Amino acid sequence: MRVVLADDSILLREGLVRLLAEEGHEVAAAVGDADQLIAVLEEAGEEGKPDAVVVDVRMPPTHTDEGLRAALQIRERWPDIGVLVLSQYVERRYATELLTDDSEGVGYLLKDRVVQVDEFLDALERVSTGKAAFDPEVVRQLLMRSRRTDPLGTLTAREQEVLREMAQGHTNAAIAVRLHISQSAVEKHINAIFDKLGLTGTSGYSRRVLAVLRYLGT
Repeated sequence: MRVVLADDSILLREGLVRLLAEEGHEVAAAVGDADQLIAVLEEAGEEGKPDAVVVDVRMPPTHTDEGLRAALQIRERWPDIGVLVLSQYVERRYATELLTDDSEGVGYLLKDRVVQVDEFLDALERVSTGKAAFDPEVVRQLLMRSRRTDPLGTLTAREQEVLREMAQGHTNAAIAVRLHISQSAVEKHINAIFDKLGLTGTSGYSRRVLAVLRYLGT
């Protein structure tokens, strides 16, 4: 795939460039701030557009939310470009803003996960093909924070497990394999989750992720 990287850490940035090159991917550009990232995409045009971008949340000049704002801008201007956001921590508001708009082709990964090469590459591949890819630890912490006040607290232990797998972007078949249950059982749990969270009448892939995070902003 064709990838653009944005991270102010030269060490991490160059490491990702080398990793992706070794895996046979093309790194079209590797920049150190959000403004450069947007400029690269504007200059690339339709023909040179990447399949995905990897962007840090906190970058110059303020090191607060520059990367997040760039990610949201990319989702609005170039919705077919996959966006994989990297963060050192579980940034609840950042994850929620990305998810509550349109979760397809979006991922949120903790930087610690980058050293687990297969997981990082899998997440990047998923967002580049329009799927979701969310770090299990991000999902776990968001679920823990929301359980006391959200309808998520009404879910059974097994439904919580299925929900975590859904939020990571896994298909029903993959969830069945990972949890060692039948696919029909997965579908039954998912229907129960949608019913409990009031999503039964909602259509589209996004409800799978919104089932996890719908109430995080409340």
